[in-house]
This record gives sequence, C-alpha cells and structure tokens, in this order.
Amino acid sequence: MPRFSVIVPVYKVQAYLHACLESVLRQSFTDLELIVVDDCSPDACGALIDECAARDTRVTAVHLTENVGLGRARNAGMEHATGDYLIFLDSDDTLTPDSLHAISDRIKETDEPDVLIYDYARTFWSGEAVRNQFAGLLKEDGSTAFPLSERPGLLRLLMVAWNKAYRRDFIEREAFTFPPGLYEDTPWTYPVLMKAGTIATLDRVCVHYLQRRRGSILRTTTRRHFDIFEQYERVFAFLDQHPELSLAWRSLLFRRMVDHLTTVFTKRDRLPRGSRPEFLRKARTHYRRYRAPGARLRPRTRLRHGLVRLGTHRTYRTLWTALRLRTRAGRYAATARRRTKGAALQLHYRIQLCLPVRADRAVFASYWGRGYGCNPGALEAALREHAPHIRTAWIADPAHHHTLPTATRRLRPGTAAYWTALARSKYLVNNVNFDRRLVKRRGQVMIQTQHGTPLKLMGLDLQDRPAAARGMDFAALLRNADKWDYVLSSNRHSTLIWERVFPASFTTLEYGYPRNDIYQRATSADVARIRESIGIPRGTTAILYAPTHRDYRHTQLRSLDLERLLHNLGPRFVVLTRAHHSYGAPLAPSSDRLIDVSDHPSVESLCLASDALVTDYSSLMFDYVNLDRPVVLHAEDQQAYEAARGTYFDVREFPPGAVARDQDELTDIFVTGHWRGSRSAQLRAAFRDRFCVYDDGRAAERVVRHVVLGETGGLPSVAPLADRHPVPAAGAAGEPLPRADASRPAPRP
Repeated sequence: MPRFSVIVPVYKVQAYLHACLESVLRQSFTDLELIVVDDCSPDACGALIDECAARDTRVTAVHLTENVGLGRARNAGMEHATGDYLIFLDSDDTLTPDSLHAISDRIKETDEPDVLIYDYARTFWSGEAVRNQFAGLLKEDGSTAFPLSERPGLLRLLMVAWNKAYRRDFIEREAFTFPPGLYEDTPWTYPVLMKAGTIATLDRVCVHYLQRRRGSILRTTTRRHFDIFEQYERVFAFLDQHPELSLAWRSLLFRRMVDHLTTVFTKRDRLPRGSRPEFLRKARTHYRRYRAPGARLRPRTRLRHGLVRLGTHRTYRTLWTALRLRTRAGRYAATARRRTKGAALQLHYRIQLCLPVRADRAVFASYWGRGYGCNPGALEAALREHAPHIRTAWIADPAHHHTLPTATRRLRPGTAAYWTALARSKYLVNNVNFDRRLVKRRGQVMIQTQHGTPLKLMGLDLQDRPAAARGMDFAALLRNADKWDYVLSSNRHSTLIWERVFPASFTTLEYGYPRNDIYQRATSADVARIRESIGIPRGTTAILYAPTHRDYRHTQLRSLDLERLLHNLGPRFVVLTRAHHSYGAPLAPSSDRLIDVSDHPSVESLCLASDALVTDYSSLMFDYVNLDRPVVLHAEDQQAYEAARGTYFDVREFPPGAVARDQDELTDIFVTGHWRGSRSAQLRAAFRDRFCVYDDGRAAERVVRHVVLGETGGLPSVAPLADRHPVPAAGAAGEPLPRADASRPAPRP
C-alpha cells in the first residue's frame, strides 16, 4: 500500500500534462501511486497518459468513456486509490521539488491527521510566481493537530481540493465525493474541514498553481458560473444533516457564501452579457434562504450583504459605483498629501545637492535601517578612532536608535536631515543599498561593505530564480552598483562573485570584513561578560543555532526539535537560538537551557559567547570559523533549497566541520564528541585557509587608511593564519579544543 495516491483528472491540457506528471514522478519521495484520469479528452492527453504509464509502473491510467467534468473524474480516480493519503493535483499545475517528502514528514510529525493543509504559489504565464496572500494562516504550531474550531481562520484560504492531503480511510468513512458542475471544490472542502477530527498545517509551497493566459474555466464567460448556487445548496444541506456543525459554522459559511457570490458577480469576465440581473436575483433568494442571524460584518462587507439582500441590479451597480468613487477619492487625497510632502523633501534635497560636499562628514546605514552593526558599524567605530576629524551620522528607524553610539548623530529615514546627509556627506557607507533616489555626486565616495561571503546565489545570478528574486528589478540593481566606488571582500571567492554578479566599475578592496575584527581583538574577559549578560550558566557548552531564511517558505523552517536535542545532550549543554531577521519571530520560546537571542543587537557577540555553531546555508559560518571554533552543518532540505535559491558550491562537499543529515545524526555528533574532534578541526582548517585569509583583526583599519586617509602604501600587512590567536571559547567544560592545523587541509572539491 503506497503512502500517497496522487489523483490527476485530465481534459484538454496536452501542452501542460507532461510537466504536471513529471513533477510527481520526479519527487524525492517515491512511495506513491499516480492515478491519471482521462476525462474523454479530445486532444492527445489520452496517448500521453498511456505513454507515461508504460514508462513507470507507479502510474495508473484511467480512461472514461464520456466527459463527466472535474469533480466526477476525481471520484473515478478515488475508486482506484489504495494509498494512505489522497492528494489531488490539477493537470496544468505542478508539485514543487521535495514537496511529498515534506508532506510525509509533517503528517508523521502531527500523528496522521485527517487533513493536512499546505501552501501554493500562483505561477503566471509570464514566469512570475506569487505566494498565497494568506500564507501566514499556515503557521506550524508544534506537532499537535487540531480541529477546525481552534483555527477557523483557515476558512479564509482558497477553498480548493488540491492544497490538502486527505487520510483515505477518513474520506471513505464519511463517504465524501465530488459533485458535478463548476465550483465543485466548495461542497467538498467545507464539509471535509468541518468533519475532520484533526487538521494540521504545513508552511511550505507544495503546488505551483498555473495562471494560464487563456483557457482557464474560471476566466471563461459562461452560464456555468450559475452552478455556484447549487454547490452552496449542497453545503447547507450538509449542515442540515449535521445540526451540531450547523450551530457552529452556519453563520460563517453564510458570510463566505455571500462573499463568494459577490466575487463572481463583480468579475467582468465570468457572467454572460444580460445575465447579471438574473444572477443577482438568485443571489437574493439564497441570501434569504440561508441567512444566519447574528453575523458580525465590517462596514464594507455590510454594504455588500445589503445589496445582495435587495437583489436589484441597478441599485447594486449605483451604490457599488458610489462606494468605489468614495474610496478612490479618499485614496487620492491621501496620495496627494504624501506626494506634497515627498515633493517638498525632494525640493529640499535638490537644493542641498547644489551646496558643497562636506569633506568631514560620513553617513552610515545597514540592513535597511535596522540599527548599528555589521561591517558599517565596525567601519564607523574605526573611522572615529583613526580619522577623528570626520563627523559620523547613522541612518536608522527610531526603534533602533538605542543601539547607536552616543558620539554618532542619529538620522531618521525620510526626514530633511536624512536627505541633507545623503546630499552633502563625502562618505556613504552601507551593507545594502541607499534610497534609489540618491544622486551620486562628484566628490562623494560610496563604500558597499556587503554583509557576508556569498554561498547562496546573488545579484544577476538570481535572474532565473523567481522565488528568490521576488520581483527584483535587475536594471535598478545595476544602477545602484554603478554608484559604488569600493566593494569590500573577505576572500578571493567573494571578489570573483561580486565582480561578476554586480558588473560595474567599482574597486574591490580585498581587505577582510571589518565586522570580523572583533574575533581577533576580544579578550576572555569580554567573552565572560557577554555570556553572563545572555544568561549562559557557567561550565556549560553553548551551541549557537542560527539557520538562514528559506525563499520558498513564508515562515521559518523548524526542522529541529530543540527541546528533544537538549534532553538527549544532557544538562552540560545550552542552545542559543537566533532566528533570521526576515521572519520577525523566535525559533522557539526560551526555557532554562533554551535561550532566544533573536533580538540581540550583535551577532558577533553571540558568536563570541558560544562554543559551537549549528547552521545550514547561512554566511555566518564563514565569519564564525575565524574564531577557530567548531561548526556543524544541519540541513534536511538541500534539494528544495537548491531549487529555490541555489548555491555557488555544495557546502556539504567542502564543509567547515561535521555534517548532519537529520536530527539523530546531529545528536550523535555532539554526544560522541565528533563536533570537536580532529576530523572536524581538519575540515575547519581547510575552510579557514580558503575563506579567512584577510580577516586578521585589522580589516577596518586598512579600509579607513586607504579610502579616508588616502594611504595607498604602508597599510597594515595581513597576519598569516598560523600567527592569529582568536579569543578561546569559555565553555565546553574547560576542555581544550583541537587546534586547526592549516598544514593538513582537507581536500578541496
């Protein structure tokens, strides 16, 4: 018996069918059967299905003798299903790589729920991919499944069959089937979710929902859209048969019905000409028949419901037009105010551009106004030390002003002072980009510090990675790069990448990353002070867990059960969890030995406080090995990550330390001591030799002396790796770590 029965109904999709079927058969998870139902398609679909079945024994071809429609074709597929779970996939859509593996793992983690709901992305014919706007509803709250009553907001998701996995014995026990007609998913999805005893969610894009330029039935003008009334009759008939569900859900489903009816009514390309009055009259009949008293409505929704209740087409059209005009007028007024303010600020900026550049001014920013830190922060401190005649200012949102040194002027983005600083400061330093409206003046010097060694694809290399690029304007990216005078690099690998993916006329300063200077300058007293401020108990081994973000997920991946890991490792260990800043939420709540440090202003301090790093594809590993402390890689989604983002080399083939394929291996690496053994030290030495040549503690000084003080010769020479003595770790029960021996490097890939 296979784990999954994937059912694909097929009708007039010969151009899309191969991609659909291959997306299933090429899954890394292979315990499946693929049931393809030919709904008497008049094109070559039938032959394509037979060819696929001949190539792969997992494929079952079902040929219907007459066209029965999408719903009944799915029913025919269910009659042949033998899997534990049913998955429906429309024949012009595709599964994302490794999605079945992720679905299987989540089902197992949540103890075999009746229904698992996963996410999708709309993939347009132009190549653009847009994730479901309600993806936040799919957050994964631990490993416990739940009834619909605990998360009713899930009914706001698109009510379709193909974004869920259904336990087959649950579907058969309740005798659920698809009805005929258009909108067949409505009387299937609502009853299934209401009747399910346990539901789980998976915060992962598993389906690419193709938005065809032509040919979609929902974008076809036809009277078949009147089928929606019969489908909602089936939904409310189901509620009548189950009074206990009707009491809980009738009011909500009534509101959903009215919203759905008004959506169909207002779409210009659905109802045939002259049929709108009839549609609205039928909507009025359904409104009066299924109305549930006590439903709370927002003002805008209340108007829509009132117009449906009246059922007069002219009244609806008149009032709806008036509402749209009123809303539009309000938007115009707000836009006018914003534009007036913006125009005044831009006029101020243009005036400032006519005034002389101030040679004694420098303005800094990092991470789009998040606060003081990273390479710009280290450069700002070095500038005040080595060039005290330069007055510095820092651009940050007010919420982060507390992180700024008292000697540095605070600038709020978008203010007159902000534009003055951008117009008249000689030195402009950032690790991302300044406002796109910034005009680079003659006499200004812009330093692009970057914010990590590139493992994941960057710049122009993202042109064929829509999930990672997220609508990036590559022309604007190059215009920004044209403003850079200097780009910092910490190794030859970075230099080659930056110059290729940001093709511009900047000068690369292969001086090391200023933010890594602290690793060679900090003392044991500094480490002890930081550990105490974080709350790390004396004598314990502190593991810093810092995974990077996933371009294919809305919320962060929680692939580790950290409480279980700590239980297995014992009281000697604590874990510091550092969530990626793009998610805005901790990886796990803090407990006695699980400390959330996501909001800590300095990741460098966290590295100093820890004894080992556990990460996946984060560039933090390139910085951390400067401390010559152990790094362990843990990444279970390598194929999905490569498909969505891609990397410049397989870090598992050239790692900075031990590699764990799952949680059990990660536990063994720490329990056995392999994390800090001689082989791990050898791998770390080779990694440092390749990526840490220039990070000797004087990178910021070299940049300041070259760029600001104009010293082209006599810069501080780079200390060899063997002569560096980074501050030792304070934990690990006081046991010495094997030293990284650069004379015995591991083989390079």
